[in-house]
Amino acid sequence: MSAYVVVQEDIKDEATFDLYRKQVMPTISAHGGKFIVRGGKLTVLEGQWPMPRFVIIEFPSRQAAEGWYRSPEYQKILPLRLKSGTGNLIIVDGA
Repeated sequence: MSAYVVVQEDIKDEATFDLYRKQVMPTISAHGGKFIVRGGKLTVLEGQWPMPRFVIIEFPSRQAAEGWYRSPEYQKILPLRLKSGTGNLIIVDGA
């Protein structure tokens, strides 16, 4: 069953985030992941949406998604994302 990494972000430091952005794709691909949504235009129709950037990454399984997040390669660049702004990140199982 597929699993999805869902991220809400508010990037404050574009230069630091750009360093992260340039390095993240190989870490995702190595675990079978692919971007479904990557920061496109967002329209809020109901409720509150506190962060302007939204990302969805599909992985073939929860194990692959968690393996990506915990991998040494991703953990090495994760501080760049955390330093560049604020956000929320979850892993959710697909239907």
